[in-house]
Amino acid sequence: MSGAALYYNLKKYIPRRAQIFLRRQLVRGQRFRYGKVWPIDESAQTGPAAWLGWPEQKKFALVLTHDVDTARGVGNCRKLMELESRLGFRSSFNFVPERYEVPAELRHELTAKGFEVGVHGLNHDGTLYRSREIFRERAVRINRYIEDWQAVGFRSPSMHHNLDWLHDLNIEYDASTFDTDPFEPQSDGVGTIFPFRVQNGSADNGYVELPYTLPQDFTLFVLMGRQDIDIWRKKLDWLADHRGMALVNVHPDYMNFTAKKNGPEEYPSRYYQQFLEYIEERYQGEYWHVLPRQMAGLFQPQNQTGDCRKIN
Repeated sequence: MSGAALYYNLKKYIPRRAQIFLRRQLVRGQRFRYGKVWPIDESAQTGPAAWLGWPEQKKFALVLTHDVDTARGVGNCRKLMELESRLGFRSSFNFVPERYEVPAELRHELTAKGFEVGVHGLNHDGTLYRSREIFRERAVRINRYIEDWQAVGFRSPSMHHNLDWLHDLNIEYDASTFDTDPFEPQSDGVGTIFPFRVQNGSADNGYVELPYTLPQDFTLFVLMGRQDIDIWRKKLDWLADHRGMALVNVHPDYMNFTAKKNGPEEYPSRYYQQFLEYIEERYQGEYWHVLPRQMAGLFQPQNQTGDCRKIN
């Protein structure tokens, strides 16, 4: 049994506070061990073959995404949407179809206001990739939600991934990987700060992989206890200098939009606001800001902009 499988088997017996405490201790030790490859892995800067650069001659690309892990996160979605709208940004919200209620009116409101809706696994229990049979069975149900929600994108819970198996899903893009993140349960980074196509046979059969390239909020503010956005700033500046894709994954579940004291798994929403303000103030007019589905469209075969990685 893998370490990840063992963890999820035992997780339900471990109080949440104890889970967070144990993960904080683990991250504390890992932080120094992986200092040479996190938050920046210099080897990930190489662009795709025949890369012509971003549209409109922009310096770098910006993609904002959100995984909504719990019902609490659903309750914060409108607040997060309003924060981004006020600052002129748009993002995608990825929901877990069978873990909590996903109101149709919320999904419709998001898309009507220029945001995107994606599918985030099926029930977030850590067993999606436990066997090929399990994945095939759940892929049928996931595809039903993809069709019903008119979604084109997918992200696996806990960033588990098998790029070969994902061909079972009717998607244009997946976002279950990262350039570098040794703190994830499945920590094999894809080693690039650019999107890439994952092929399955013919040149027109595949999907686009969108790795996140900025550290997750949960890692920075909950596990590491950071009280500033310096790491986000540092990584963003590096991504801009190397003309890559800045893709961040922020969870409304852990954001505190009130003036009350933060809970044990919360951080002030102003950190994310400060990050967005930094982007606009420092790089106004220099970045190509799009939804994940638009980013994936750039790397479709007919546009011939991204490299292809064939998975049989």
